[in-house]
Amino acid sequence: QVQLVESGGGLVQAGGSLRLSCAASRSILSMNSMAWFRQAPGKQRDWVATITSESRMNYADSVKGRFTISTDSAKNTVYLQMNNLEPEDTAVYYCRAAGLLGRYYWGQGTQVTVSS
Repeated sequence: QVQLVESGGGLVQAGGSLRLSCAASRSILSMNSMAWFRQAPGKQRDWVATITSESRMNYADSVKGRFTISTDSAKNTVYLQMNNLEPEDTAVYYCRAAGLLGRYYWGQGTQVTVSS
């Protein structure tokens, strides 16, 4: 089992920045990958970014060039740096860990609201 706790969400004006954090209860080095998803009101949960155990990063087209995913293995934490935020980025952001046996673990989410 892995517990994930997200933090860092909040209210920001368009063009601003936020950094989300996701703290894991055990080593993220034991995970195949770590990812961020988001879910806007009334919409499905969408993938945002992934970082693999080999440190390969991938991003959804909608955030490419604005968001950066990174990890700090010493702190068992994954980050999502979000720059040049847009109102369309408003959503609950979720962290997901992909375990070695194909199991997925989710955090509880953190709200990001971008005002125009």
